[in-house]
Amino acid sequence: MVTIKTLLVDDEYLALNLLEEFTRQVPDLEIVDKVKSPMKALDILNQTSVDLLFLDIQMPTLSGNNLLKTLKNPPITIFTTAYNDYAIEAFELNVIDYLLKPFSFERFLQAVNKAKEQLHFRQNEAAIVLPSTSRDFFSIKVDGKIVKVYFDDILFIEGLKEYVRIVCRDARLVTLESLKNLEDLLPTENFIRVHKSYIIAKNKVQSLDGNLLEINKYKIPISRSKRDEVVEWIFYK
Repeated sequence: MVTIKTLLVDDEYLALNLLEEFTRQVPDLEIVDKVKSPMKALDILNQTSVDLLFLDIQMPTLSGNNLLKTLKNPPITIFTTAYNDYAIEAFELNVIDYLLKPFSFERFLQAVNKAKEQLHFRQNEAAIVLPSTSRDFFSIKVDGKIVKVYFDDILFIEGLKEYVRIVCRDARLVTLESLKNLEDLLPTENFIRVHKSYIIAKNKVQSLDGNLLEINKYKIPISRSKRDEVVEWIFYK
């Protein structure tokens, strides 16, 4: 059985103890530590491998959401809080679940199961991005298979939080990867970032309608700040 290294962070003694009690009832959760101080939690996260983080929001010195923002590669996180005002920010921070105190063991377990699903995906479907020596393709992992994606086949790439959707001539591929990492692999003479969520193949664009690029049946938005640059590169260079 693979253990899930878990860190518990809450500045309230009773809440921290209840969280520990619930966590110990789930066999594959291994408590790395339980701490009341967000600064201590930050030290642990920077020095120790943690898979799952239970994190209170309202804490002195450093709030849970601000703590999360300081981490370059945060673990899968479940917010635990007595306030429901932070749901939107939790979504923006890619928090897997949001537990409102007081929560039951059943609700705790529901959140844990969501975290397990995400961990399973990360461990088994993590993208393998391999720049090739010929520089005409890269490779990614999709549904347990390593798939070669040729630059010339790509119409556009869409960022979807932790995932990307690569739309090719004859395939739609979804993999766990960042848009930025793929952007770094693509040849700049053939591809351009037109929006925070889209990279397109320059030679696949058929027309421009307002702020929408038309590629086959797809309409791709252009950021206002990038419009002039994108139009210049695609239609006049």
